[in-house]
Amino acid sequence: QVQLVESGGGLVQPGESLRLSCVASGSIFRIVAMSWYRQAPGKQRELVAGINSGGAINYADSVKGRVTISRDNTKNSVSLQMNSLKPEDTAVYYCNAYIVSDVGSKFVHDAYWGQGTQVTVSS
Repeated sequence: QVQLVESGGGLVQPGESLRLSCVASGSIFRIVAMSWYRQAPGKQRELVAGINSGGAINYADSVKGRVTISRDNTKNSVSLQMNSLKPEDTAVYYCNAYIVSDVGSKFVHDAYWGQGTQVTVSS
């Protein structure tokens, strides 16, 4: 069993910064990739940023230049530094990880989601 736990959401004013963190725990053999998604009210969940085990990174166009994703392989964690936040960044942010788990005598490949953390940008 694998769990993802996010932290760091909150209420900020436009132009301010937030740092989100996500830690994976459980029967982890290898984490292939970790990503952040977000879902605003009435909208579909969308990718914000992702980073794979090789360090390759991709960002949504809407956050490029304002957001930095980083990963700590020793802690099975991923962080999202968000600067110059805008009201349109308001959403529930979800951590996602593609993980190879060691379950008994076999390896299981699966994607996992955190419970989400609310980010609200408002004056």
